[in-house]
Amino acid sequence: MQHVVIFSGAGISAESGLKTFRDSDGLWENYKITEVATPEAWDKDPKLVLEFYNMRRKQVLDAKPNTAHLAILELEKKFKVQVVTQNIDDLHERAGSRNVLHLHGEILKARSTKTHLTYLINGHEIKPGELCENGHQLRPDVVWFGEHVPNMDKAEKLCEKADILIVIGTSLNVYPAANLVDCVNNNCKIYLIDPSEVPLWKRKNVTHIKQKASEGLPALIKELLEKF
Repeated sequence: MQHVVIFSGAGISAESGLKTFRDSDGLWENYKITEVATPEAWDKDPKLVLEFYNMRRKQVLDAKPNTAHLAILELEKKFKVQVVTQNIDDLHERAGSRNVLHLHGEILKARSTKTHLTYLINGHEIKPGELCENGHQLRPDVVWFGEHVPNMDKAEKLCEKADILIVIGTSLNVYPAANLVDCVNNNCKIYLIDPSEVPLWKRKNVTHIKQKASEGLPALIKELLEKF
């Protein structure tokens, strides 16, 4: 059975109504990234950071998986499928994907600021003064800009085993996650699904499908199922 790794980014969730961070203006939901998504922001104003992620969390809970998320289940009928995602939402899981690795954390979980243990959040809020069992403030379980990406080693090993890599909804501008495309072997077939130009010119065996996720992924999966 062939191994397929789906490497997804914000573009796939955008079609479910979740707004993305754009490098061009440095804003996310009209907030400056430096004010809400860095360790320095947390040190400066943890209340603001909690409020921002509480808002984002509610949006995630209100969102629903789209056609692209759901199409992945069809692929599991003939392939061994692993999703590696930069997204902090749970739309892949809610669509039914069983093997999902989150590179940048999970917004529906909280993390202790000291022990780093994670906890499921009851509702959609983490409040100032809400502590872990050891008495430390809880923070969102997300990887902020400038922080170590703990699941990178796992993701790299998964990509090394891939026979097919499907890159979808990511500009490949966020590092170190963008380096994953360099971890696959030379015989791995790469499919890039994105209506925009993405810097994969160094790679061989790349097929660029210039469509949005909800159109390009179902069509590609149908093609792969027929081919194999």
